[in-house]
Amino acid sequence: MGPLWKALPEGWRMGQIKNIATVTLGKMLQSKDSGSDSRAPYMRAANVQPDGVLALDDANEMWFRAGELEQLSIRAGDVVVVEGGQGGFGRAAYVDQDLSGWGFQNSINRLRPRGECDGRFLAFYLIALRASGFIRAYANVVSMPHLTAEKLARVPIPLPPMDQQRDIADYLDRETARIDTLVEEQQRLIKLLKERRGAVVSAAIGTGWSETRLGHVLRGIKDGTHGSFERLPSGEGRPLLGARNVMNGAVVIDGQESFISDSDAASIVANGYPLRGDVLLVIVGATIGKTAVYELDESHAFQRSVAFLRPSDVVNSRFLWHQVQSRRFQDELALRAKTSAQPGIYMGDVVAIPVYVPPIEHQRRIAVDLDHQTVKIDTLIAEAERFIELSKERRSALVTAAVTGQIDVREAA
Repeated sequence: MGPLWKALPEGWRMGQIKNIATVTLGKMLQSKDSGSDSRAPYMRAANVQPDGVLALDDANEMWFRAGELEQLSIRAGDVVVVEGGQGGFGRAAYVDQDLSGWGFQNSINRLRPRGECDGRFLAFYLIALRASGFIRAYANVVSMPHLTAEKLARVPIPLPPMDQQRDIADYLDRETARIDTLVEEQQRLIKLLKERRGAVVSAAIGTGWSETRLGHVLRGIKDGTHGSFERLPSGEGRPLLGARNVMNGAVVIDGQESFISDSDAASIVANGYPLRGDVLLVIVGATIGKTAVYELDESHAFQRSVAFLRPSDVVNSRFLWHQVQSRRFQDELALRAKTSAQPGIYMGDVVAIPVYVPPIEHQRRIAVDLDHQTVKIDTLIAEAERFIELSKERRSALVTAAVTGQIDVREAA
């Protein structure tokens, strides 16, 4: 038995990655010339993206000593695997071209197939293994997880005959490309729908109205907890919500959240929590600017990635929510956001963003009209997002089934 299979087809063997490939860790970053070094581009973790995508347009350079570029070469047929980091460790990609003159950093392990091994099959297997959660459980985890070269070499792998490896790789190249094309089409549709939505909101807000700063129309503003709490198994204790729960204008709780103890949740809530009618705004992370109206009666603990905007009597909650989604407000957020490890915006910068404040009855009428106009667009966006989610699940399941022999790709072709 292995991490992804209970039994293998007849003629398949089981081994370890070291049986079919050499594993080499890259070079520590060298910023200075030691005397006779050459400067060259190098592959780093950021170049290895999810689902086997290599993003090589953003190339950094460093110094390599004589002979190092030959030892740390990257050529067609190799597989590169991210060695460490919370977000990307274990990501793998197949290299389909010689990268002449390139080396690779010590955030990358290079697998160079030998003998009966197709690098494409190896890359697809590692992608499936990471998606299953095996790599996270297997990697060394101290302050940051690491998939060391030694551990990577000992990863178990099914070994079909070479001709079957090629058949599987050809099949997955073809089928995943079809799925990826469909996903890209839906992503373009979502972008167009969001642009249309933004235009609808912007057209309805801002003609000849008085203007003030956001902070002047709020009773208060607060972000979630800054503390660190022990995480419990899924479903135990109470959920700790964050940016992922702010979705399509609502707070969505789906059971995939982090969970903390009842006492920890109570201590967070005691320091402030959103009330019905508050506008939630994501202020940290890749989805900064996402927003929703809090319409739950329960009190929930939130991570610091989400801020609660509590409207005063001079502003209608749903009018404020629509305005926060407008191009004008979102552009202001983008201008004021700081980028370090991840994007973020300070609370003081949020409350300084200008907003329009027409008479309250006017706000209510506009909010009702925008609710009516945008709900159709939001439904289409949600449907496209669900299609993407299901497509990615199908892609992952297909890769796993193919590399473990659960489907005969020659019959499926």
